[in-house]
Amino acid sequence: MDRFGTGSGLTVRLFPHYSPLVELPDLKDDPHLKLVRPLVEAYLAFWRAGSRHIKSMRLTPSQFDVLVTLGDTQGMTCSELSAQTLVTKGTLTGVLDRLVSKGLVRRETIQGDRRATRVLLTAKGDALFRKTFTAHVAFLRPFFEQALSGQEVEQVCLSLGRLRDSFQKEMDVRTSRRRPV
Repeated sequence: MDRFGTGSGLTVRLFPHYSPLVELPDLKDDPHLKLVRPLVEAYLAFWRAGSRHIKSMRLTPSQFDVLVTLGDTQGMTCSELSAQTLVTKGTLTGVLDRLVSKGLVRRETIQGDRRATRVLLTAKGDALFRKTFTAHVAFLRPFFEQALSGQEVEQVCLSLGRLRDSFQKEMDVRTSRRRPV
């Protein structure tokens, strides 16, 4: 019997419209792939814990991201805000609408460019930023302190930055190939 149970000794194509089955390389000892699962698990654990805490302060993670990004600034255009947050451009307008309705941010037209809008924290938004940002940092700090020394934090930051840049560089190359010349 072969591995497909046909007994013929011939490789049978289970999916005739696809290319023949390819043997996978043995990846269990690949040092780079060993990093993927712990990296994703750490990110998910961080995201879940952080999101629960943010939601306990009656904000969504996207609202918190915008408030923190605008905090201690003179405001930003929507393009700048989109580039500085983890909020997608498609989601940003709705997040800003909800923050405006809560009285936490305001939009101002930029003189000389009616198409551009500057988004700023209101006094109420600034007070909420200071309260929630301080509380969230205090919430997160013990997780990092119990896991990493100060020196380890520096090394992890450098390593994650290089990893991010490696992926970003590849994405930039792929994006530039798709752009018309």
